Amino acid sequence: MATNHLDNIQGCYDVVVIGSGLAGMTGANCLARLGHRVLLLEHHFQLGGLATSFKRPGGHTFDVSLHGFPNGMIKSCRKYWSREIADSIRQIHDIRFINPEFQLQTTFDRTDFTRILQEHFRVPTTRIEAFFAHLRAMNYYDNDTRTTRDLFEEFFPARPDIHRFLFEPIAYANGSTLDDPAITYGIVFSNFISKGVFIYQGGTDKLVAQMTATMQASGVEIQRNCLAEKILLEPASTHGAPPRLRAIRVKSMRNGATRDIACTAILSNANIKNTVHQLIGTEYLSPAFADEAAAVRVNTSSAQVYLGIRDGYTIPPIGDLVFTSCAKPFSSDELVDLHTTSKTYSVYYPDTRPHTRTPRYAIVASINQRWEDWANLDPENYARHKARLTQEALDGLTRLIPDIRSCVDWQEAATPRTFERYARHWKGASFGTKFEGLKVSMELPNHISGLYHAGSVGIIMSGWLGTINYGVIVASKVDAYLRSPQKKQDIDPALDRTNQTDR
Repeated sequence: MATNHLDNIQGCYDVVVIGSGLAGMTGANCLARLGHRVLLLEHHFQLGGLATSFKRPGGHTFDVSLHGFPNGMIKSCRKYWSREIADSIRQIHDIRFINPEFQLQTTFDRTDFTRILQEHFRVPTTRIEAFFAHLRAMNYYDNDTRTTRDLFEEFFPARPDIHRFLFEPIAYANGSTLDDPAITYGIVFSNFISKGVFIYQGGTDKLVAQMTATMQASGVEIQRNCLAEKILLEPASTHGAPPRLRAIRVKSMRNGATRDIACTAILSNANIKNTVHQLIGTEYLSPAFADEAAAVRVNTSSAQVYLGIRDGYTIPPIGDLVFTSCAKPFSSDELVDLHTTSKTYSVYYPDTRPHTRTPRYAIVASINQRWEDWANLDPENYARHKARLTQEALDGLTRLIPDIRSCVDWQEAATPRTFERYARHWKGASFGTKFEGLKVSMELPNHISGLYHAGSVGIIMSGWLGTINYGVIVASKVDAYLRSPQKKQDIDPALDRTNQTDR
């Protein structure tokens, strides 16, 4: 019997996957199915990254992520995971906007958005159809320099109310702003508006359990509580070839022991900034690429308030997703302000987890936040602001459910510091990097032979769908490298069409 759990890890693998977010797990599963020896490392005791859940006393289970993803998840899960997982994906039909400019209810699909734009905002049908057609035609290859603000002004000039209606849900979901590239809005919105918003029926605890079982059946070796501490490289050759990885240093989160594991390739599902600056070190990169990596900006982070409803209590149907704000007009800066009035309520009704014996309700309030506002708070002010978040979440719900405080028997807040601690994301960034991160992510193997990255970067901003599909894309590149490791890989900075599912 091993005295150190690191002793259970073999000495050499074809691929080591760092991190068990959806891109990491999908990449690991794909590579194992292709016959490679795969080790998946996760520093936490739970898999899933931010697509995970946690339990609290009183029978409460909370999903961490803001739920909702495009219809394309069904196809991707069926093809790269299992029919059982795909068959558990269902559409939600009640999405609400409550703000000083309008109060609307929608199924969040193209037909209903067209109706609302016609009836409520009085937009001509020809203009609506032109806008949707334009979004569907957008792609990475066009080198489009417009911002999302430019795009909206082109189709709906001087209509900030329409801009808010079209953009606010996407801003909540991926941390983008009106001044980010239009492509980062267009592809994501097109994916969602195609057929609506979907969730996984059964909760992320069931989803991750099914994915774990699928990976193990595919042959993936999974090691929890194991931190990827450093990627170890061979020096660059004299004939100009880049450094090549040789091993990864793994640290036990239980006892601090370390061990070096040899591998031919690594797929990092860590944030691209963590991968470059912590796992590698810029001294191994060309000055130009190191500067490019350093210039990559991260998106904002999040705070969340988890509210558990007492056993035996019910709450009225207030919507599945409720976008609320007291701000007028909509502002990207207000959305992430420390004292923002804008938040999204994800409401989990008993049918979210129909397999549980006791029907339970839960509500999660998600608030976009900046790391800088939370990073240096002293313990007293940190606790005070967490308590304020909880009370403001309850205040907002009181307008929808007057007796909500009497219904809640568990309340808890998470902040950007929470996400940095448990997911180890750079500056707690729950939405990955800005658009320029994509180029660095995809060009990484050109600078470190055998090292690949898949995570939330730039255009990969369709949430769960984007990260799963990026895991598939990068896994195919790793597979090609493993089959001809001496051949220079053609790392095209353009994504293939996988990420534009159902567009």
